[in-house]
Amino acid sequence: MGHVFSSSHFPRPLRRREFFLLLGGAILVTHALRAQQLALPVVGYLGPGAPESARPFRGAFLDGLAEAGYVEGRNVAIEYRWAEGKYDRLPSLARELVSRQVAVIVTGGATPTALAAKAATETIPIVFVLGSDPVQFGLVKSLARPGGNVTGVTVLDVELIPKAFELLHELAPAATTIAVLVNPNNVLAETQTRGSEIAADKLGVRLLLLIANNQNEIDTAFATLVEHRAGALLVTGEPLFFGAARDQLIALAARHKVPTIYQFRQLTEAGGLISYGTSLADAQRISGVYAGRILRGEKPADLPVQQSTRVELVINLKTANALGLTVPPSLLARAEEVIE
Repeated sequence: MGHVFSSSHFPRPLRRREFFLLLGGAILVTHALRAQQLALPVVGYLGPGAPESARPFRGAFLDGLAEAGYVEGRNVAIEYRWAEGKYDRLPSLARELVSRQVAVIVTGGATPTALAAKAATETIPIVFVLGSDPVQFGLVKSLARPGGNVTGVTVLDVELIPKAFELLHELAPAATTIAVLVNPNNVLAETQTRGSEIAADKLGVRLLLLIANNQNEIDTAFATLVEHRAGALLVTGEPLFFGAARDQLIALAARHKVPTIYQFRQLTEAGGLISYGTSLADAQRISGVYAGRILRGEKPADLPVQQSTRVELVINLKTANALGLTVPPSLLARAEEVIE
């Protein structure tokens, strides 16, 4: 027996009017989703160095943002600007972020970065990470009550130079001349130099001052170091030194067999001998938390400047062996991490 089919068994063809209504609805949904994406609050991140070398710090910043409830791409967007170690680019990069009308600007290290952001805006909130006194440089009125559109995190810098000299002298006791590398364009250069002079006098060693504000000058500085037979080197906490010039510094120290101490663990992890300094990752995480709190509506004026006091001593035994150095057991026992 044959089957009889009713037209009700088949979907009814869409009429022209219904088709355009459905199409219009789809377009509205697409526009709504796009508008939602565009409506995400935007954080401007102004970095003094290069994105590659800043990757671990950026990751810590994102962790802090997540602690405050914000995840990049989900409920917040981030606009990155990088100075690539060239301080003269910072003012224009800061103005770019201001013109983008970001909700908050985070300066990822170095006092000139924070100063450039502050000069670019008096209204957009700014969160800094720096190793200097923000009151001295006019960034905030006081640490407890910043009072304006700027707050952030400070890290220990010059305060750690005497201890770094002691550690270096313990590693290379035969060194009668210790060199210190500074960037003369860094606002802390004079203070770093003075701190090094005091530390060298206390240890009874000669100080050799080396200056470099670009990678070519770093090569020249090492030539001077070799000429004056410096037995050890202290590299100050300059963004150029732990950023674009990181691998260059480590390679030159290895080539000339110069025991070298750095301020940040990232250089020791990359092959440097020893590092002693504040955890930049910890400071960046705190800056991320502050940025998130500002996105939630808190005011920089009401957020006291925090100080990241977590200090790390990291030793690379593989590098020590390559330099023919024996690391004293007492020094190894004090290290937070020993890379073997």
